[in-house]
Amino acid sequence: MSTTPRDVFLRLVHGVAEGRSAELPDLYAEVTDVRHPMATPEAEPLTSRRELREHFAVPPKARGSIPERRVVDVVVHETADPEVIVAEFAYEFPKPDGSATKVPCVFIMRVRNGEIVESRDYIDPIRAHQARDDIDSLVGILRPDTPA
Repeated sequence: MSTTPRDVFLRLVHGVAEGRSAELPDLYAEVTDVRHPMATPEAEPLTSRRELREHFAVPPKARGSIPERRVVDVVVHETADPEVIVAEFAYEFPKPDGSATKVPCVFIMRVRNGEIVESRDYIDPIRAHQARDDIDSLVGILRPDTPA
């Protein structure tokens, strides 16, 4: 099995899209630094495989509410550092009417010995909430003083 940064990235995003959450923590090193700088609400860094296992765990009750998605528009940029890539892509969420919502993402990842040791995952928070049909939740996060 190939362990280039590109291959690890593709296993990660396709695993997320296909709901293979139990496999995802094994793509990361035991000690890592994963940050979501655009997360809304703010998210703490994930610094261990154990934390990532908790992050990717989907409670049984919520499994049915996770919308279908697929990975599209993938462009992987290699850098002068062979461990680091910059990956542009989108998660595409199909709608019942045949349209789709695309959630643009950029991941900057460092992969060493086939494991992610560092990642900055930039995911458009507005379109992510829109894709989940959850704009009211986003408004509540941004304007906590607004009545529900």
